Amino acid sequence: MSAIKLYRIARKCYKMHIPLLPKIFYRLIYLINNCHIHYMTDIGEGTKLGYGGIGVVIHKDAVIGKNCVIESNVTIGGRNNEPIVPVIGDRVFIGTGARILGNVKIGENSIIGANAVVLKDVPPNCSVAGVPAKILHSDIDISEKCNIDSITNR
Repeated sequence: MSAIKLYRIARKCYKMHIPLLPKIFYRLIYLINNCHIHYMTDIGEGTKLGYGGIGVVIHKDAVIGKNCVIESNVTIGGRNNEPIVPVIGDRVFIGTGARILGNVKIGENSIIGANAVVLKDVPPNCSVAGVPAKILHSDIDISEKCNIDSITNR
């Protein structure tokens, strides 16, 4: 079973105030898929994890929009004990091995390249890559650049 399906079950149990079950599903996600996706994380509808979510780490306070694609080995989390963590907009494609760290907002319809390290905000409709990530293209049409619609079944 994929990590996102287990997360959805854990999240539903958490919202229904069912004790212990969310924690059991959280541990199952780690054991089966080798990733950390906390049941308190807000992940939008239609979001998919590549390869079942292998190696994905998402901070429990992160917010991820609808219809996003998160490939394997992605980290979305805090930075140097900052209390504010990333907010990912709708329809964002995050490539394999990307790191999105700290008080960062990723605009909707954006692409984060593989192994990019995002430390600053990304405007909507942009593609970024590099260490640290820099804007490569702006005003992109995400449907032309990647197959996000077919992955998220839109």
